[in-house]
Amino acid sequence: MAVDKILERCAEENIALTIENGELSVKVLAPPKDKSLLLDVKRLRSEIERALLDAQRNAAQGDGEGRTTMSLFYFSSDEGVADRNKYRLLLEGAQFADRNGFEAVWTPERHFAQFGGLYPNPSLMASALATITRNVALRAGSVVLPLNDPLRVAEEWAVVDNLSDGRVGMAFASGWQPNDFVLAPDNYATRHQFMYDGIEQIRGLWRGQPVTRRNGVGEEIQVNCLPRPIQRELPVWITAATSPQTFESAGKIGANVLSHLTGQTPEALAEKIKLYRQTRAAAGYTTPGRVTVMIHTFISADQDTVMKVAKEPFKRYLSQSIGLLSNLAAQVGIDAERISPADMETLLEHAFHRYHRTSALLGTPESTLEFAARLRAIGVDEIACLVDFGIDTDTVLDNLPYLNELKNAVAVL
Repeated sequence: MAVDKILERCAEENIALTIENGELSVKVLAPPKDKSLLLDVKRLRSEIERALLDAQRNAAQGDGEGRTTMSLFYFSSDEGVADRNKYRLLLEGAQFADRNGFEAVWTPERHFAQFGGLYPNPSLMASALATITRNVALRAGSVVLPLNDPLRVAEEWAVVDNLSDGRVGMAFASGWQPNDFVLAPDNYATRHQFMYDGIEQIRGLWRGQPVTRRNGVGEEIQVNCLPRPIQRELPVWITAATSPQTFESAGKIGANVLSHLTGQTPEALAEKIKLYRQTRAAAGYTTPGRVTVMIHTFISADQDTVMKVAKEPFKRYLSQSIGLLSNLAAQVGIDAERISPADMETLLEHAFHRYHRTSALLGTPESTLEFAARLRAIGVDEIACLVDFGIDTDTVLDNLPYLNELKNAVAVL
């Protein structure tokens, strides 16, 4: 019997089939008239699991309509220490997310600095995660496309799509740090156009359309993406920081948006989300698109624990990305180009309290729910929780159940 027919008959017979912790749960609410139905469920258990997981995943990624979901996001620095367990938080965190119904795990592409140095290529990370997870989506946050050959990007992620049975998605960025372009220096000046042209190439390759390339003897040949991916369409995000034009551009090409609250308030982000959705509708897209926002996150049992555990690691994390603090420096009258140790401490203290009040999920499940609800109210569909900003790995992992509590509360807002 076909899986869809079994699902239909189970609904008629009051047999509840759900996914709990990544496994099929069967609850018989009333004795079925046809006793063989339960035998069919047992026989096709793996196929039913896959169908329900696909439905669950599609609902979670459903173009901005429905509940607000939560994901894990990674972007830690590399301290240069020879630590054999430096990817433990990524691996065990992903497994926790997979078991507990988080939407996705996001990994970045590195900058050529300490900041983000643990993650040189998101497809490498996603390949590892694909083999130890079953349910959670695996996404690049982001691929800096002008640093890469679009054909290579499509093929690498097609491998991950196969390893994960169709769970990949990609956010694309144009890049901004000149030093990152040591990999492709000639693309820096035209990086924005390169990104949008590259996205269309990757979308076409994903659908099975070839690209024209020149071979070693100067001949133009047609090249396809191999292996063929599982998903027919690649889920695409544009990484949009504070520029309204980037939100508009994402809307025009029908992409989703990955953003953050570094250097902007929730109110400012709300205006850009509104612009994005208006532009998307004007371009003829009938769905509102999906807005994902990265938020620095540490959830624990009480506020005192959060302040004690998170404050200093968060300040160190910010100090490694001083370029991201320029706006805050101006707000408190500090010249970011000539900053003294005392001024740096003042700036970091101000930054921490600013994030804590307005731009981060730092607190208990109860105290942070209001901010999560605020994000939902401005049009955020997915909260991507950046959990690796320097807190001890054991502490982060031990406190993930509190983040799960918040996720469950956000899901019913």
